[in-house]
Order: sequence, then C-alpha cells, then structure tokens
Amino acid sequence: MVTRIGEIVLAGPRGFCAGVERAIDIVEQALEVCGPPVYVRREIVHNGYVVDKLRAKGAIFVDELHEVPDSATVIFSAHGVSPAVREESTRRGLRVIDATCPLVTKVHLEAIRYAREGFSIVLIGHEDHDEVIGTLGEAPDRIHVIDSAAEVDALDLPDAEKVAYLTQTTLSVDDTRDVIDALRRKFPKIVGPSRDDICYATQNRQAAVKTVAGDVDVLLVIGAANSSNSIRLVEVSQSTGTRAYLINDIRDVRREWLEGAKRIGVTAGASAPEVLVTEVVEALRNGGATVREVKVGEENVRFALPPELEQMARERGTTLPSRPVMRQSI
Repeated sequence: MVTRIGEIVLAGPRGFCAGVERAIDIVEQALEVCGPPVYVRREIVHNGYVVDKLRAKGAIFVDELHEVPDSATVIFSAHGVSPAVREESTRRGLRVIDATCPLVTKVHLEAIRYAREGFSIVLIGHEDHDEVIGTLGEAPDRIHVIDSAAEVDALDLPDAEKVAYLTQTTLSVDDTRDVIDALRRKFPKIVGPSRDDICYATQNRQAAVKTVAGDVDVLLVIGAANSSNSIRLVEVSQSTGTRAYLINDIRDVRREWLEGAKRIGVTAGASAPEVLVTEVVEALRNGGATVREVKVGEENVRFALPPELEQMARERGTTLPSRPVMRQSI
C-alpha cells in the first residue's frame, strides 16, 4: 500500500486485555494438557485471526453444547454463559474449563445478589451479545436489558424503590454514563455496583482513542465486526469528529480512506493481537512515514488460570506449562 502519510500515531494501551490473554492461554494450555481435540463453546474471544490460530492447533469451536461429544472437554468463552448452559454441561458429563473473564463473572455475581434481594435489574448492554445473554440467564425474570438513554422512559418496573443497574463490560464509557444519568432521574433510589462494570481495558482504550483522535486525520481500529469494544472505539473517535474505520487487518484498508491524510491513527480492540497492528503499520509506513506512540497509561493486570485446568494437569501427572505473557512492540 503506497501512501504519502507523514506520521502514524499508535494509541496505547491497545490490543489484548488480561481477560483475553487468559482465555487464549487457557485454550492453548488445555490442548497441551489434554491433547486435541478440545471443544470451545462460541468464539473464545471475538477475533477471527485468534480463533483460526487456535483451530489450527486442535481446538474445535461449536455454537452449542449438543455439538460436543459426551464426556469431552469443553471450554466456555471469555464472555460467560448462563446457568442453563452450565446445567446442561453437568447433565452431559462434560469436563468444563471456564474461561469467563473475571470481570464478567463479577457482573454475574452482582446480578445474582440483586435478584436475591428483590431488586428489578436494568442491564445496560446489547441484548444479542454473548456477555449479555449469559448475564441475563442468571435472573431472566428480574433483568431488563436496554442499550440507550432513550429506552429508560419506557421502563415499567414493579417497585421504583428497588431498582439496580448493571452494565456490559465493553460499552462506551460516555454512552453508559448518559444511560445511568437517565436511570437516576427516573429512579432516584437506584443502586449500582461500587465500581464501574465497564472493564479497565475498555476504559483505557477509549481514553487512548480520545487522546489520539484529536491529533490525526483518520483512525484505523483493528478488530472484528462482532467485537463490541472495538466498535465502541470507532464510535468514540467519530464522536470527536475524527473519521474512523473498523478493519480486520490490512487487507480491509481502502485507499480512498487515506486520501489527503497526513497523520493516521492506529489502535486495536481488546481481542485483536499486536501482530495485526504491526502488519498495518508496516504497510502504511512504506511511504516513509514515521511512527509515534501515545500512551495514556500502563496495564499490568494478570488473571489466574481456572483451578479446573490445574486439576486436569494433576490428574495426568503433569504441571501447567509456564509461559510468560509477551507483548510485541514496534
């Protein structure tokens, strides 16, 4: 790709978050401990490149548990599952490894607690997203899903004195704030989690985009079309007045997007590997562009592997391979 771009500005943090790194590591280590095939319910994370790499190593991705043979090993994706899925896995005698992001698990536990205490729960999120489907399953009779402030007026809850809210972890911080403000106006006694449900990585990536967007002509966001947090990055940039495009990889970049652009911003959603960022940057800098990174913070979060994976390793007389998480840089 030949361009006359003067500078490429990399947003940081970008790419893999701790929950995604953990989920991928779980699949890779399960394949080493158990041997292929290992089944994975839904995409382990929302990124085709990652899924294809794991599939090549022996992971078999399925939509539902009925596609998994009895007594096989199955991994639940980072987005979480409903109790009904867990019950089915137990009934089928499946060996389960849970790769649900701990921050998603936190939302599930909050939903269970509020439901037990008799609250109506407003879950802010996209009803067709795997994470929301899983959370909704914890208390379907008490949870009401909305995704915008405009939907608040239509909420008809049995007791306005006992209302709680939760949020999908990968939403736009600004949009979620607007919805919560609308909820507080309608339900003055509404309660919510002590800390934001929106994950640290989502917030950091959005903050980085806000910083970079004001300094570039176009922003390229590397991420899948079904990646909620990646889509939000595009929207955050557009809200600042900077054009932004969601791409899977360098092949999706259109020449006309870059016409007249002197500075190009590049970032990646939390499910996109750094290798895709490197490919985009190397293609863009063919015209002699310089590369500058703008960081709004550092991330040092790591999540422990699930105990069931360690148990499987012990049963086979082995230990989990120790592999430090490596981050590529340009």
